Amino acid sequence: MQAMQYAADTTADAAIPAGFEVFTFGDAVPMLDKRELFDYLECPAYMDKWYEPPISWDGLARTYRAAVHHSSAMQIKRNLLISCYRPHPLLSRADFTRFVLDYLIFGNAYLEAKRNSRGKLVKLQPALAKFTRRGVDMDTYWFVPAHGQEHAFETGQVFHLLEPDINQEIYGLPDYLSANHSVWLNESATLFRRKYYLNGSHAGFILYMTDPAQKEDDINNLRTALKNSKGPGNFRNLMVYAPNGKKDGLQVIPVSEVAAKDEFLGIKNVTRDDQLAAHRVPPQMMGIIPHNTGGFGDAAQAAEVFARNELQPLQDRMQEVNAWAGETVIAFTPYALSDEEPRKPK
Repeated sequence: MQAMQYAADTTADAAIPAGFEVFTFGDAVPMLDKRELFDYLECPAYMDKWYEPPISWDGLARTYRAAVHHSSAMQIKRNLLISCYRPHPLLSRADFTRFVLDYLIFGNAYLEAKRNSRGKLVKLQPALAKFTRRGVDMDTYWFVPAHGQEHAFETGQVFHLLEPDINQEIYGLPDYLSANHSVWLNESATLFRRKYYLNGSHAGFILYMTDPAQKEDDINNLRTALKNSKGPGNFRNLMVYAPNGKKDGLQVIPVSEVAAKDEFLGIKNVTRDDQLAAHRVPPQMMGIIPHNTGGFGDAAQAAEVFARNELQPLQDRMQEVNAWAGETVIAFTPYALSDEEPRKPK
């Protein structure tokens, strides 16, 4: 341990005391470049009232809509859970939908128990995970929509479903975090290409001239004509005048041939595959068109495997609320591809 600490704290030029071994894991990678600070900070307490989350909930909320495959993968899980959910007087389908979406996006979901004057449970109402904080005493929860607007829930009246994290036990974390870089890269590639068409300052083609003109005014007139041929829009035109040129003195070079080399499609496809792998959703269930002749295989079989490996574990986690509430509030009918198939309550 001493050798590891010394190797991390010294420079390459520093003298190495006897008895120490210096080693390296290779070049630093982004996951270890300042990211490890969050592992040590964990969940700092705010004014001795509640714990702050280990990462930005607002960032996860924004990332949810950053890339189409990222949001679509969570939406298909949400839709399947809703299709199997059996509405209960204590938890409506709309409230269950919010509960599920919070869990898929933030790795945390909350239900507040509403009771009448006699103490009987009359409703389970979801609390927005983005603004819910766990109290320092661990038995209380706070709702913090904005600074100075905190509200303390009644002690013991909030059910907290979380996706376990390996660094702390206060909040859960979604299991797709490793794919966030691909989500952001996918978004950046789309925004770059969109701005490329919207900025109106790049070239549609290059008019390349090498033959000398009789008069300089002719070149100026041609340049002006090209400039005024199109108003502000997606494309403008450029002109290069090279006197005393040789063969092919006047050429039109489409800039689109250069733009096609920016690997836009490659980036989109690779980041899409990363997102699907992180969410473990078959592509045929998300409306993705295959580019190979073989396709993606049998969609029905893929759906059945997905329901067994992904949907059922999610259902089991959701049903943890039943033990807390003391009755069966969340129940599901088995997943079926057709309404004609028999579906018995689970």
